[in-house]
Amino acid sequence: MQQKGSHKTLFKKVAGWLHLWLGLASGLVIIILGITGCLFAFQKEISEATHNKRYFVQPQQQVLPLSILLTKAQHALGEGQPVNNITVYRQLNRAWEFMAYKTNDTALTYYGCIEFFRSAFINPYTGEITSILDYKYDFFNIIKYLHWSLLLNTRYGQPIVGYSTLIFVILLITGLILWYPKKWNRATRRQSFTIKWKARYKRLNYDLHNVPGFYCMFIALVLALTGMVYSFNWFSCFVYAAASGTTSYPDKKPVYSDSSSKPVSNAIDIMFASVIRQMPGAMRFNITLAEGKQGTVYILGYSDKETYYKYDALQYDQYNGQLLSRNNYSALNRGEKLIQANYDIHVGAIGGIPGKIIAFIVSFIAGSLPVTGFLIWWWKRKPRH
Repeated sequence: MQQKGSHKTLFKKVAGWLHLWLGLASGLVIIILGITGCLFAFQKEISEATHNKRYFVQPQQQVLPLSILLTKAQHALGEGQPVNNITVYRQLNRAWEFMAYKTNDTALTYYGCIEFFRSAFINPYTGEITSILDYKYDFFNIIKYLHWSLLLNTRYGQPIVGYSTLIFVILLITGLILWYPKKWNRATRRQSFTIKWKARYKRLNYDLHNVPGFYCMFIALVLALTGMVYSFNWFSCFVYAAASGTTSYPDKKPVYSDSSSKPVSNAIDIMFASVIRQMPGAMRFNITLAEGKQGTVYILGYSDKETYYKYDALQYDQYNGQLLSRNNYSALNRGEKLIQANYDIHVGAIGGIPGKIIAFIVSFIAGSLPVTGFLIWWWKRKPRH
């Protein structure tokens, strides 16, 4: 029995050593990720509330052809910044978005990586420009890329974020080991599950580290693991294999536009009319315009107004507007569906407003843990007088 007890003590000592030094090593990044996760949770709701005239219009009888709206948007953005992405809403009171985006992957920082990232929002009934938004300097976009790569080039920032997130997973596990009482009784249950708000500041800080850390552990693990899907290809492949039961991805034959065919002047209108017929129940469409002579126009039709995971993907010939391929959400295997839902899970959107509230609270707690943990360590190391 004594040997078994000493083994447990050693186990907790190792867990405590890992928890301390890994926490000190990654604490600053985890604080940044937690705070930016909080701030970004309700970016859509805040942006739409504070810039209502940018995003919403008065419904009228008929929208203008997409080709005319594209021309107006291009004129507003300037010929040097070609539109390459369009978002069309089926909601009658929404402005449509025309985006121009170009990156420079050789730069070190976020600002150097983005040459331009601007959108023209247009009233689809009148063609009036409701707003021009420069995403490069937009508050929430900066928060997003601070969360994504610490405002560094993705190739440099993402590994830092990814390994810090992996360390955070280890911290959650070792934290649970340290939190778990040796014996369960009324006193240990009260100490483990409740915060003693009237206690002195050191004890209060200790409770603020342990108790919220325990309650948010499962959701924090979900947020961390979904974040790791973006950081590590090996982890993304693991998640896919675990969900689908196979390491093989479905073979999808690439399609190309026929550059020898005669271009049709209103090809974009032909495509849009086609996609409306193909997906009458879609709530919004995202259109990525073709790149290069053989590139295709890629259109995603989303089934939901808020989330991104459930969509059908269609590809069209950029010259004549003919449908070349269609990949339906219903045909995806479980691994593909889980990977496709990763973003909505990560930001809590898959659970609607309650899911976003939970993500907000858990992100805040996660960002506070390095602070309260550091204070526990700092006060312990200070000599008593």
